[in-house]
Amino acid sequence: MKHRDDDERRAAALSYKQGYYAPVVVARGKGVVAEAIIACAHEAGVYVHESPGLVSLLMQVDNDQFIPPELYRAVAEVLVWLQWMESRQK
Repeated sequence: MKHRDDDERRAAALSYKQGYYAPVVVARGKGVVAEAIIACAHEAGVYVHESPGLVSLLMQVDNDQFIPPELYRAVAEVLVWLQWMESRQK
């Protein structure tokens, strides 16, 4: 996910694996770091979703930490979008 705020791009990357009770923040950053996160996602063929509010909240979660329960619904909506995007490609 990415967000542009005051010309400084922000991004956060999530990972969800079977057996996890919630997604984990695996990367987050501003500026050059955000650009690198987004570039890595594109190179890996991962869709990038823009959600300024959600990115702002994810920036407050430390790397390698599960997202807090307050973000479950918002992240679930992004995961549904991602599944829809992937199904359109097939």
